[in-house]
Amino acid sequence: MDRLPNPAPLASKLRNTLVRYHSIGDGEWRVAKKTKDATVWRKPSEEFSGYLYKAQGVVEDVTNRIVDHIRPGPYRLDWDSLMTSMDIMETFEENCCVMRYTTAGQLWNIIAPREFVDFSYTTSYEDGLLTCGISLDCGEVRPNFVRGFNHPCGWFCVPLKDSPGHSLLTGYIQTELRGMLPQSAVDTAMSSTLANFYSDLKKALKA
Repeated sequence: MDRLPNPAPLASKLRNTLVRYHSIGDGEWRVAKKTKDATVWRKPSEEFSGYLYKAQGVVEDVTNRIVDHIRPGPYRLDWDSLMTSMDIMETFEENCCVMRYTTAGQLWNIIAPREFVDFSYTTSYEDGLLTCGISLDCGEVRPNFVRGFNHPCGWFCVPLKDSPGHSLLTGYIQTELRGMLPQSAVDTAMSSTLANFYSDLKKALKA
């Protein structure tokens, strides 16, 4: 692998970026999709020509267990139907790693399978946790995959004050799928994928 970053400054910058997204006022977001499990909003990204998505829903479980299911590790591959493989390539500390993962084709394979190499960092946030990541341009792209790129992304998970057995899960996702794709197809896929993420996660936690 080439050009692995120094993890400490990257982790700090990533956390600050996600906290800034988390403070964006409600008026800047437009609803993209609403289901019984989650609401998904979007706004133009500052990082690339697509959208920054915000997803939010209440999940019935404690913060640590929810985040263990989301961050890189053994749980994620079991329940996330979009993810087809995951390898931890480098571990810097317990809460910091570089992973390579692949995703399934979407929208009747209009969106072909993608590969990502992401730096991932999990840290405390208020009474809960933040797990966040950003793609790195390194490593050879595997055949039959298009290399996608995640601009700063992350999930804030905090216990509900009135109901400690439930957590508020808020995600910020801005994925550049790359390749020759109609933007409308990408936008449709992103909103549905994020809504499905919540229903799949809830099923996994109850299993």
